[in-house]
Amino acid sequence: MALKRIFSFHSHSGQQRSRNQNSEPVSEFCRMFSSENSDENINQNRNHTNGQINTIEPITISTSPVYANEQQNRTCRRSSVQFLDKKAFQTLASQVSSTMTEEDDSHASGNVFENESNMSTTKYDADVEAASDHEKAQCRRSRRPSVQFIDKNLIRRRSSGLEKQLQTNQQRPRLPSITTASDSDSDVEDGAGTDIREMQHKNSSGFNDFAVRRIKHAPYGRREIEIAEQEMPGLMALRRRAEGDKPLQGAKIVGCTHITAQTAVLIETLIRLGAQARWCACNIFSTQNEVAAALAEASIPIFAWKGENDDDFWWCIKKAIGGDQGWQPNMILDDGGDLTHFCHKHYTTLFSTIKGIVEESVTGVHRLYQMCRTQTLTVPAMNVNDSVTKTKFDNLYLCRESIIDAIKRCTDIMFGGKQVVICGYGEVGKGCCSALRGMGCFVYVTEVDPICALQACMEGYKVVRLEEVIKQVDIVVTASGSKSTITRESLDKLKNGAIVCNMGHSNTEIDVSFLRDLSSSDLQVERVRTNVDHVIWPNGKRIVLLAEGRIMNLCCSSVPSFVVSITAATQALALIELYNAPPNRYKCDVYLLPKKMDEYVASLHLPAFDAHLTELTDEQCKYLGINKAGPFKPNYYRY
Repeated sequence: MALKRIFSFHSHSGQQRSRNQNSEPVSEFCRMFSSENSDENINQNRNHTNGQINTIEPITISTSPVYANEQQNRTCRRSSVQFLDKKAFQTLASQVSSTMTEEDDSHASGNVFENESNMSTTKYDADVEAASDHEKAQCRRSRRPSVQFIDKNLIRRRSSGLEKQLQTNQQRPRLPSITTASDSDSDVEDGAGTDIREMQHKNSSGFNDFAVRRIKHAPYGRREIEIAEQEMPGLMALRRRAEGDKPLQGAKIVGCTHITAQTAVLIETLIRLGAQARWCACNIFSTQNEVAAALAEASIPIFAWKGENDDDFWWCIKKAIGGDQGWQPNMILDDGGDLTHFCHKHYTTLFSTIKGIVEESVTGVHRLYQMCRTQTLTVPAMNVNDSVTKTKFDNLYLCRESIIDAIKRCTDIMFGGKQVVICGYGEVGKGCCSALRGMGCFVYVTEVDPICALQACMEGYKVVRLEEVIKQVDIVVTASGSKSTITRESLDKLKNGAIVCNMGHSNTEIDVSFLRDLSSSDLQVERVRTNVDHVIWPNGKRIVLLAEGRIMNLCCSSVPSFVVSITAATQALALIELYNAPPNRYKCDVYLLPKKMDEYVASLHLPAFDAHLTELTDEQCKYLGINKAGPFKPNYYRY
């Protein structure tokens, strides 16, 4: 059956084989082909001692016209047996051709090798051999791969309207392919060059108080939000428990955070709890355009798109405040302090109605403490960044998982054997060091705090000064929250191909002032892909700068939704606390979240792990001097 399959194919002339032909001659022909009856064997079969020739057993060939045509077609067809002995093919083809000529003349069946002289003459006839070579050469130039002749189904598809089927498939409706903000590899794909501020925005319901890149991508953003909801059990549990009470009824919250799917879940949770919300982005590179479109489609005023410039950034903050819409906020949720700074500088009258500020980042908290020292802070503020649930979970575990993903996506490097210096060993630095050492890196740590430096030493890291290792390291990661941790002098000492990135929140940790005015700098900046730049020195040395020195994990990759759920739930509880607090409970100062709220946020996430807490007995509570329901640790306790 295998041989029949091999020989069941179309001829080169386009004629199909007759279905009524006799298959036996084909089998005999193949048997002769696969046997060792080559020229050498035929010559060996001759017995010249007695002048007699020991001929091969004759093969009876049908003389029907159909079979005769098949013999002619066989000599020029595209064959899947071209790997067989070429000389044997030529010899046998000549023998069959010669035999068929004699049989047509005599109109009778005969022996293929009956006439020794005819066989010898035909076999060594140069003209016949040349003609046969020419025909096979033509076939070989135009043949299809031989595997096609083995698959009968493929042959049937080719001969039964496959082209029509392909055309039908092309006409079927398909889901349009898009490039998301987080995955875009070029500014062209992300729509750079379009003036978003001048566009006429309108969603499907006619709502137009927003500014996003592409409102048509809202369905994709909605799916991302739904995925994030599945991985944010704590925040969703808080939404279900408090939705009926509406603790934020009447609150008008203006927010400036990263616009991601996780943030969208927080925004929609605040709205479900009774608040009105207007939002903008705190980072020009971290916005997920399709998520912003989904929020706009839900008629939420949002002003953010990936790739904003500085003017766009401040314009979006101004639009989010909503002064031109007659909307006046009474709560601020900030990440980095830019929104608070803008309101304090341009909308000082707003603070007469604002009940409080919730700040998430270390940079924003520093600004709040500065305002408090200069007595310019006129409303109470909640420091979420230094809460236990933010510091011990978001800063540590989020950075531990996202730093590897961010660097890999941008550079495609192998971490094994690389030398890395981490500037800062706080919670962010701890997470980065743990992840990079786990990937096989040699990790150095720079630190100004002796306590953090001792912790690094106890974990087995080498604590050094930056200038001691700057010439030899392959990767530099800043996580100090300070200013000018990496200066131009440090960049000059880096070796060719070194990677420089920031995991701290501020964009001031790496001195990238040369990016703002390239005309006055001796360095050149070459864009490789989104958030990846080559900084080139006059001598040809180049380093890789990620996200222009801004926070890398949110710009270049994604973050684990579960950890963000912990921080988002903490922010929501801080807003509820400040909004519902009696007038004299909080003064114009910066406060930490109450310990009881930290514990409540943690308890919301324990069911996801099927964790079961142990309950204290009355005697144990009396001995420890705590309540059975908590808080279980004093405020001065260091986790």
